Amino acid sequence: MADSKHILIVEDEASIADNISFALQLEGFSSEHCTLAGDALLRLKEASFALAIVDVGLPDMNGFELCKAIRRDSNIPLIFLTARADEIDRILGLELGADDYVTKPFSPRELTTRVKTVLRRARPESAEVSVSAELPFVLDTLQASIQFRGCVLNLTRIEFLMLQTLVEHPGQVFSRGQLMHAAWEHPQVSLERSVDTHIKSLRAKLKQVEPGDDSIQTHRGLGYSLVISD
Repeated sequence: MADSKHILIVEDEASIADNISFALQLEGFSSEHCTLAGDALLRLKEASFALAIVDVGLPDMNGFELCKAIRRDSNIPLIFLTARADEIDRILGLELGADDYVTKPFSPRELTTRVKTVLRRARPESAEVSVSAELPFVLDTLQASIQFRGCVLNLTRIEFLMLQTLVEHPGQVFSRGQLMHAAWEHPQVSLERSVDTHIKSLRAKLKQVEPGDDSIQTHRGLGYSLVISD
């Protein structure tokens, strides 16, 4: 189980990393610092972290590529640090599975606030396991996991929150905007096509368990719903 207070910082500028580490320490967090993406991937395999803070402009690997590599094996919450203010870059980062982003220059206090917000949302204080007799899903909010037909789905945090919303309200049609607000910390910086991307990924993961599955339905011009079926 991940250490709820241990943060991985992946940043090649020592002064920035030191400021982040100090700010986290003031809030009761411990941290480790890697300057290279390759070192960060090794540490993630060796140790447990509650969250990763990743600079987009790393010397050995683009931060987006690092995020994709992390997401192949881990659903750890992730916050991007970026000096690239272009909105497309921010949207791309969120689509890849990041939970939030902070644009440089930034206030260390702002970053620690984002860290606490992401962690709070990733691990709800009140949690329960719910099983629906009408649906082939088991929702465990304590572990932030969803089982489909007895198999635990390997979901990113955004995928989990979107599917959780659908599972908790079977048959209800949710607009793309509603799903964005359920899953993103800052939905105003994303695009509705981001929802379509994650729905496509969710459908693929459901079909890995049940090849003929069509649980998530598209309502043209309206949004998506979860079908109630046997």
